[in-house]
Amino acid sequence: MDEHLLGLRDRIEHLGRSLDADALRKKVRAIEEDMARPGFWDDRAAAQVKVRELEAVKERLAEYNRLTEALDEIEVLFELAAEEGDEGTRAEAEAALAKLDEDFERARVQFLLSGPYDGNDCFLALNAGAGGTDAQDWTEMLLRMYTRFCERANFAVRVVDETPGEEAGLKSATLEVKGRFAYGFFRGESGVHRLVRISPFDSQARRHTSFASVTVTPVVPEEDVDISEDDLKIDSFRAGGPGGQHMQKNETAVRITHLPTGIVVGCQNERSQFQNKVTALRILRARLRALMEQEQARKIEELRGELADIEWGHQIRSYVLQPYQLVKDHRTGVEVGNVESVLDGDLWPFIWAWLEAREGREKA
Repeated sequence: MDEHLLGLRDRIEHLGRSLDADALRKKVRAIEEDMARPGFWDDRAAAQVKVRELEAVKERLAEYNRLTEALDEIEVLFELAAEEGDEGTRAEAEAALAKLDEDFERARVQFLLSGPYDGNDCFLALNAGAGGTDAQDWTEMLLRMYTRFCERANFAVRVVDETPGEEAGLKSATLEVKGRFAYGFFRGESGVHRLVRISPFDSQARRHTSFASVTVTPVVPEEDVDISEDDLKIDSFRAGGPGGQHMQKNETAVRITHLPTGIVVGCQNERSQFQNKVTALRILRARLRALMEQEQARKIEELRGELADIEWGHQIRSYVLQPYQLVKDHRTGVEVGNVESVLDGDLWPFIWAWLEAREGREKA
């Protein structure tokens, strides 16, 4: 039998074991029974979450079944070609196998990105940490890195808020990324990113270490997070650069403080104050949802004794330009020597490794 066919069958069967199809079928039955109970829609937000979960599980099962059925049909084609010595049938089987291989890789991505918000758009909040001007410059370098990644991966990206540094770079910035599975691909970027290089701002050309944090949050539906106007402090100000550069005459920029949590978000790059407020509320909703998930994860990890691994301040990756060149992810161990390529947006080696490692942790 064709080795390519056997290899693909092994991979699909491995995927089935990873999915635990029987457990997914049980989950479908359990959710459907829950939905049939009186009062299910009393809590509309919770019900919507359940409905989306059911749709996602059904979609995964349907895709897995389609892969196995297509593979069985291709196997029959190969058997017919062998029995009849028909090269035309064999060519048809090989073409179908090549297409199924591509379909399998797409399905594998979707199965890896199976979280409740993995398919959503997302926000990336970048903040300069220790390192002064170097850290602010590093924050701007990260913004460029993620922008280039989005351009190469066909995600729509824009800056919705930024605070320039005093001398160079950025104190903070917020990116909005739109595209299928944007949050799923980016969520592993949350954490502290460390840069080691000869500082361009040091007259003695000494080596400096700078830090910047990245927080990735999913764009979530309004019904998922209830925000009371009474919990908000909303300030408006003029958008523009430091020291009054390019300042707008009207106070269109918006800063929102969520009083119960102290979370502060802002937006200044929309055309009107109303649009800035709408975008800022979307960012706040995403941050609050992430906070809820963080608290839930904290409780689980406290039971496992692994609290340090879920801290948002956990250093995840180092980018070393001096005395050697290397980018190393401290969670997965992935290393890339071409630092310039990484800073130009080639993040796929780190993203795939993190997704596969996450799948392994969740199955453990």
